[in-house]
Amino acid sequence: MEFVISNEIILVFSILAAVIVLLVTEWIELEVIALLVLGAIALTGIISPIEALSGFSNPAVVTIWAVFILSGGLTRTGIANILGRYLLKVAGFKLPYLVAMIMSLAGVLSAFMNNIAVAALMLPVVMDLARKTKHSPSILLMPLAFGSLLGGLTTMIGTPPNILATEAMRQNNLTPFGMFDFAPIGLIIMFSGIAFVSFVGIKMLPRKSRALDSNLLNNDFLSQYELDKQLALIRIPAKSPFVNKTLTKSRLGSGFGLNVVGINRGDTAILAPDSTEVIKAEDKLIVCGSPKQAIEINYCEQMELESDKQSIEELLNCEMQLAEISPSTISEYIGQRLSNIDFRNKFGLNVLAIKHAKGFTTEDLRNKKIKRDDTLLIQGSIAHVREFQNNKNFLVLNASNPVYLLNKYPLASRAHVLKVPELSKLIGLSLGECRLGEAIDVQVLCIRRKDDSYVIPNCKDRFESEDVLVVLGSMDMISLMLEHDPDSFFTEDQSFVIDPADLENDHVGIVEVMLSPHSVLAGLTLRQHNFRKKYGLAVLAILRKGKAYRSNLRDMSIEFGDVILLHGNWKGLLVLGQEPDFLVLTETAQEVPRKEKAKFAVGIMAAVLFPVILGWIPIYIAVVIGAALMVLTKCLTMEEAYRYIEWKAVFLIAGMLPLGIALERSGAAGLIAESVLNIMGPFGPHAVLFSLLLITLIATSIIPTAALVVLMVPITLKTATVFGISPHALMMGVALAASSSFTSPISHPANVLVMGPGGYRFKDYIKLGFPLTLIVLVVLMVFLPIFWPLKP
Repeated sequence: MEFVISNEIILVFSILAAVIVLLVTEWIELEVIALLVLGAIALTGIISPIEALSGFSNPAVVTIWAVFILSGGLTRTGIANILGRYLLKVAGFKLPYLVAMIMSLAGVLSAFMNNIAVAALMLPVVMDLARKTKHSPSILLMPLAFGSLLGGLTTMIGTPPNILATEAMRQNNLTPFGMFDFAPIGLIIMFSGIAFVSFVGIKMLPRKSRALDSNLLNNDFLSQYELDKQLALIRIPAKSPFVNKTLTKSRLGSGFGLNVVGINRGDTAILAPDSTEVIKAEDKLIVCGSPKQAIEINYCEQMELESDKQSIEELLNCEMQLAEISPSTISEYIGQRLSNIDFRNKFGLNVLAIKHAKGFTTEDLRNKKIKRDDTLLIQGSIAHVREFQNNKNFLVLNASNPVYLLNKYPLASRAHVLKVPELSKLIGLSLGECRLGEAIDVQVLCIRRKDDSYVIPNCKDRFESEDVLVVLGSMDMISLMLEHDPDSFFTEDQSFVIDPADLENDHVGIVEVMLSPHSVLAGLTLRQHNFRKKYGLAVLAILRKGKAYRSNLRDMSIEFGDVILLHGNWKGLLVLGQEPDFLVLTETAQEVPRKEKAKFAVGIMAAVLFPVILGWIPIYIAVVIGAALMVLTKCLTMEEAYRYIEWKAVFLIAGMLPLGIALERSGAAGLIAESVLNIMGPFGPHAVLFSLLLITLIATSIIPTAALVVLMVPITLKTATVFGISPHALMMGVALAASSSFTSPISHPANVLVMGPGGYRFKDYIKLGFPLTLIVLVVLMVFLPIFWPLKP
């Protein structure tokens, strides 16, 4: 058979190459890539517009999102928690058997649940087991992730690749796989993998000593987060400007970067003090931060207060404009906090005041939510204000003289001039680094440089010698801070030694949390989420890819896989445990499952599987009915059901399916199959199987598994036709290989989930994942032809 390289084939290969580059580099979000592919394929004319949209109604896609909801029902009713309680009793304290039981339980659950959900469910259970058995979490967590992946290989609904392969067989008029057709090969792979990891693989894992006892705060744990470098004790002298101020008003956290985690007042210890706690003379504060650095860069003796009001008007009338704006009727920002919108960095503008029905608000603006009838006073360069007039989310009501608007709003008395002297330590620091605005609650409206040029600053602009600043803020705070010697603020106790008992008691604790797999907060900072005010918890450190971060945490974007170390009242920690966006790494602070609904959830799952196994109804109908019953019986709410659906996977698959159709229809899949025939044909069908498995196993480390299967399906089916090999054997091999994502933390969300709490690095996945992948390859090559003969 000869294939002519047509224009259609060249076009499809071009799109395919672009897709692979985008999937590997992740320059664009996965679901956006999928939608672009859908549109591009439709525009080529190779498939019709109706076919381009067919992915969203494809039975495989319907099955996948319905299985996510079923999995969510089992999660919310605490099935994994119930099984996890008996795990320690069965496995005991011996490491190999404990690892084997963890992987087996994860595998059994993953056969019928989404493996990401299984890993998230069992993560707190395994962390608690690590503390009770005094084993390092790094020995247990990667086996947990790999166990969830191995278990998904055993059933048709275990992984999206298995579902996609089954539906592809049906659509090509071939007998689709049954519910347990994957079980013979899948179980051999699963038990082989469990045996290898339990008795050999655990020796390849890093042994990081964390949480070696029931108390989270042991010395090894502190070493992991390097808190000994960050915790300090400071004394508040009688003449300190912080005396008789609340923790919030003192701005120790926002201005000085010092998180107060405890107060020693005489013989009384106050742990996790409330933000309204008043600082007293001679208090000793346990803080997380660097007191020395806070004093060194402090602005107090580094700036001078100017009293020339004429300078203010002169500066404001140069290069600067004020304007009144209000949210439009279609504004996406209504109901959002100003800190989340980030006007300064997004639009180059400052919000100076908010006018509402009850009057004006000029303080603590960053925590205010925008309401439909609000009027905002903004300030920025003339160019930025003019550009903002085209913003669909806001209407510019009045762009006028700055001095006029300052007088119209209650701001004139809050405008002041500060000067940076020649020898100031602020020179060279940016606004963001010195925390000027946060420390004394001021906004820098404009800067006049030494050469009489003007700057409307952003957080990256740096101070220069003899800069003159127009700031907006409270004169009381400015005067108070400028008039005090920095040495009178506080003194550091250099002899302070961390004692875990100083940070925890019956009412206050320390826990680790992560973003849940369903969180919508990824990419946001803790400040944007208003974390401290919402939960009353202090963030001590963030662990990312094995590295601990301890400073500027409130402005650090949180990513999936990050572990956040929190300190606070157990009441706040329990509230956090109820939030669907967070996963608390201990069962004691987790959301309470609906255990009374567990029997309903198990019954519904059995009712879904039974008729499918007997062939009475198609799987995609059964799972949709089951998903509806999960909500109807209140195993989970509809809102929770939406959250448990992995929408990225759904959009990715639906958008990529048209590319699979185009590969087959254009002849591109046939051309690839012909190339495989020319290279591997002389070596027989086993060589063809080996080549497809090897390509899939390599690609699954860098390409999302669902997208990989969509691309491999037409190539695999065409190869089976060209070689006269059983399509069932090749499709099952490709589906199982695609789900074997062991060699990289980014190859599967379950791997990312355990990376932070396990303290793993990229090389740790390769050390254990590579030999495990070889085991999968060997098992498939040996046993697949036995259960599914290559020649039909």
